[in-house]
Amino acid sequence: MIRRLEYEIDDTFAGRQVLSFLKAHGFSSRMIKQLKKNPHGIMIGNKKSTVLKQLKRGDRLTVYIRESASERVVPRELALDIVYEDKDVVVCNKPPFMATHPSQDNFDNTLANALAFHFLQNGEDCAVRPVNRLDKNTSGLILVAKNAHASGILSVDLREKRIKRQYLAFVEGCPQDGIGVVNAPIARADGSVIKRRVDFDIGAPAVTHFEILRRGEYSLLRLWLETGRTHQIRVHMSYIGCPVAGDFLYGHEFSGAMQRHALHSHSLDFIHPISGKQLHFEAELPQDMRNLFEKQWGEYNK
Repeated sequence: MIRRLEYEIDDTFAGRQVLSFLKAHGFSSRMIKQLKKNPHGIMIGNKKSTVLKQLKRGDRLTVYIRESASERVVPRELALDIVYEDKDVVVCNKPPFMATHPSQDNFDNTLANALAFHFLQNGEDCAVRPVNRLDKNTSGLILVAKNAHASGILSVDLREKRIKRQYLAFVEGCPQDGIGVVNAPIARADGSVIKRRVDFDIGAPAVTHFEILRRGEYSLLRLWLETGRTHQIRVHMSYIGCPVAGDFLYGHEFSGAMQRHALHSHSLDFIHPISGKQLHFEAELPQDMRNLFEKQWGEYNK
C-alpha cells in the first residue's frame, strides 16, 4: 500500500530545505532514509527531489509512504468493533478475552489477526501497529496506526503524554477519598515474568489518578494515568487495598458470572498524526460490567 501525502509550501518553509520541512512534520530519520531509497519517495511537482533541495513558496511537495502487511500476523476473520477509521489510524473497541498481539500460545485469535483480515478485505496492505496496549482481559479502546509515519508521530505523542486515556473499573470496597492519586513506583515481582509490584527502591515512576463514581461492595471508579507501566491500574488499586474486582493476580477472582477483572478503557483523546485535528472517542461499559453495575444499583444509564 502507498500512502500519498501532499503539502503546499507557504512562507514558513520557503527558502528552507526539504529535510527541514519533513522533520518539522514528524518524519523520523528512519522514515526519511526510506523515502530517499524510494525512486518516487519525495517529489516536488512531477520531479523527484532530494532532501537538500531548497523549497519555494507555492511548491507542491508530495511524499509517498510504502507499507506492507506483516508476515508474522495471520489474517483471520474475527469479530471486530471499529469505532473510527481513516487512511492513517483505526480506533477499535477491543472485547475482553482477546489479546492485542499474537504470542506463542495464541497465534491467530488476537486483535492484530482481526485487523490484518480487515485490512486485507479492504485492499489495504499495511501492518498492524498498536499505539497503546491493553491486557487480554481488559476491554475498551485501542489506537492503531496504519503506516510507519503515523505510528512514529503517535508514539512520540504517547511518550510526551499528549494522548489521554481514561478507564472505568470496579474495585473491591472503596478508597476513602472521592478523588485521589496513587504515586508509587512499579517493578517486576521477584520470580515472575508477568506480575508487578510497588517497589520504592528499584521501581519505575508510576502515577494513577482516580475519581469515585459510585460506592458499593464493588465501587465504580474513573481512572487516568500519568504513566503507562505494565498492569499499573491493577497494581496501584491493590496497593491501596482496593484491588480491581475479579483480578486473580492482584486481588480475588469473582465467584459469579463475570470471568475477568472489571477494567475497561473508556475514553481516548489524541491529535490526528496527519490532519492535526483533536479527536475524542468513548466506548461504553461492556455487558459483563453493566451486569455488575445493575446488580448493585439498578438499571445502567450511559
